Amino acid sequence: MNTVLSKDTQREFLERGFTRRSLGRIAAMITAGAALPFYNEPAMAQLSAVRDIPPDAVKIDANENPLGPCKEAADAIHAIVQNGGRYMYQETFRFTDILSEQESVKSNYVRPFAGSSAPLHQAVLAFTSPEKPFVTCDPGYEAGERAAEFIGAKVIRVPLLKNKAYAHDVKGMAAASDSAGLIYICNPNNPSGTLTPKEDIEWLVENKPKGSIVMIDEAYIHIAGAPMMSHLVAKDQDVIILRTFSKIYGMAGLRAGAAIARPDLLQKLSGYSSGALPITGMAAATASLKSKDLVPTRRKIMGDTRNDLHAFLDKHNFKYVPSTSNCIMIDVGKPGGEVQMALRNEKVYIGRVWKSWPTHVRVSIGTPEEMAKFKTAFLKVMA
Repeated sequence: MNTVLSKDTQREFLERGFTRRSLGRIAAMITAGAALPFYNEPAMAQLSAVRDIPPDAVKIDANENPLGPCKEAADAIHAIVQNGGRYMYQETFRFTDILSEQESVKSNYVRPFAGSSAPLHQAVLAFTSPEKPFVTCDPGYEAGERAAEFIGAKVIRVPLLKNKAYAHDVKGMAAASDSAGLIYICNPNNPSGTLTPKEDIEWLVENKPKGSIVMIDEAYIHIAGAPMMSHLVAKDQDVIILRTFSKIYGMAGLRAGAAIARPDLLQKLSGYSSGALPITGMAAATASLKSKDLVPTRRKIMGDTRNDLHAFLDKHNFKYVPSTSNCIMIDVGKPGGEVQMALRNEKVYIGRVWKSWPTHVRVSIGTPEEMAKFKTAFLKVMA
């Protein structure tokens, strides 16, 4: 631990309310990288890293984009792969410049990452503690709260608003703790696929506890076509926005993303990681950003398939939460895990179950052909 956490860093964590016992876990999380210590094999299996999936199975469990990277991105990967022996930092600089231009922020307000998981976990390290809780919605994306629990920070879960189309309860989140360290908003939300209005998020930023940071994870924002919140960063608010290329850009396995925030906030994240980023991910991400028709074209493809699933569920009188994203929560009226396992027997792999919604299962939007197989299997299992 001493080689990972300097004496000054250890002192800083202790002053924030962590115990000496917590320091070992903090050090483990800093050094673990992608193989995070709180994601053991059972936890990974619950998410999407299931072993021995049959090659002909339908895999709609991880909110992946079956379209994969666009042609421009694939061409960029093929063109650069022979230079894989070089770090080629210029590829990261190019990515930073084009993303900052498109987000209307200065280039030093963008920090590239290999996906968006790393900045989420690093923000937990930087801004939460036993005295500064991690505030999230319920049900919500669990990576941040898992990280907070692992290092000994308090977690506060605020239920989604049923009477507002399952948006985040921003007033409840603002009032959850006077000393909140990090308030996490995933918009559209994972797993519900529901949107929180722009004005609600703006209200939260204006009315949050003093000193707390609002993290807005916009992994699915392109799919919804909803307003992005980078204008809050341009105004130097206490906001960090997460971008990933895993969803609409179809690069989940290639790993590219970014955090967008004031330089002082990005600096607090930078103390927990270092090293060059994969040139394939950076080159593909840059090419994707330059592809003018990619986002609207894919938004329509995914939206049409999602709306067709809505129509199927309506036709057969199944209850569900209307989604704006590439996943949907279906109420199966019994323990969701039973339906999840029954569908696996039909070679259809769907997403996990959240404790707060035990009769709901999350289904990702695949290709029309995959969704047709899901419909057949779902009717059989639910008969």
